[in-house]
Amino acid sequence: MSNSTVGVGVDDLVTGEAVALELPAAGIAMRALSGFLDLLIAFVLLWGGSFVAILMTQNADDAIIGVTMTVLLVLVSVVLPTSLETLTRALVGFVEIWTLFGVPALVSGLVSGKGKRLGDYAAGTYVVRERVSMTLPPPPMMPLQLAAWAAGADIARLPDGLAMAIRQFLMRASLLSPHSRSTLGVQLCDEVVAYVSPLPPAGIHPELVLAAVIADRRRRDAIRLERDAALRRRLIPADPIDALPR
Repeated sequence: MSNSTVGVGVDDLVTGEAVALELPAAGIAMRALSGFLDLLIAFVLLWGGSFVAILMTQNADDAIIGVTMTVLLVLVSVVLPTSLETLTRALVGFVEIWTLFGVPALVSGLVSGKGKRLGDYAAGTYVVRERVSMTLPPPPMMPLQLAAWAAGADIARLPDGLAMAIRQFLMRASLLSPHSRSTLGVQLCDEVVAYVSPLPPAGIHPELVLAAVIADRRRRDAIRLERDAALRRRLIPADPIDALPR
């Protein structure tokens, strides 16, 4: 099992750096509201299309009027959802929402832990809340027994993607099963030591090595940013507006 799949659930969204994002699923109330908005838009389009169709077929016979209204209904209820979603989900949505008045979608959303309707199961998707408040956990602390080693080690070549995967692992380690935590920690440590010189002392727990590398990398980044800011302050004159009273 690779380090990109250990501890990752089937519904997790995994980034290119093999980091699983914990996206909160939208509740049944949010799904009902979004479904109502979809129906409202569809009825508005049907009403507007019917008005235009009546104007265009004033002098036509009943057969042409019937065909026109049928085509309009198909365009709004099938073609439009198909163009916005996958074909499978749109056809399931036509049955569960239009034909059965949304009852299966409501029941499925109440039963599902992630508020999935039948179309979500068919497409392998679920709706998430876009606006969520995020609380970042504190950065990993430097293990005291590795502080001297990390300060003198060469870790500048550590790829950003690997560093991000390590930070995500250290934040999620307590949520993993013991076996998954141990396996992923060893795999990440094996990847890290290929970029670090000299090697960490023997017998140190892999998670301590990862924490030391990330903590010292963060320390070095802070020093570099402060040095760059000081250089900018020397080279770029102060803005007179900043001196005005606020």
